[in-house]
Amino acid sequence: MPRRRPEDALPLSPPMFHVLLSLSKGERHGYLIMKEVEDRTAGGVRLSTGTLYGIIRRLLDGGLVTEVPAADPRRRAYRLTPFGRDVARAEAERLESLVVEARHSRLLGARRRPS
Repeated sequence: MPRRRPEDALPLSPPMFHVLLSLSKGERHGYLIMKEVEDRTAGGVRLSTGTLYGIIRRLLDGGLVTEVPAADPRRRAYRLTPFGRDVARAEAERLESLVVEARHSRLLGARRRPS
């Protein structure tokens, strides 16, 4: 079986990328993923339960995440697979290259340094 290439899974939808970002920090259950995405985006991205679990189903089917036993049996927890981490990294690199191009095209100003 040929090795899957992370680039073949790109581009990701923004909500799907946000879910992978949340899971890149470790195992999470659905509600925590929803809250973390909402908090990280200052409310700019709000995932409904249906949207979140549709994304998770696609990520499970694609082998990007796996379900793990949760401390609370009423909840399902998920974590990135190594392939999922590779896909998330490839998407971050793809987005970074777009930002670099936007800066070269003067659509964005110079990068600000953190204070």
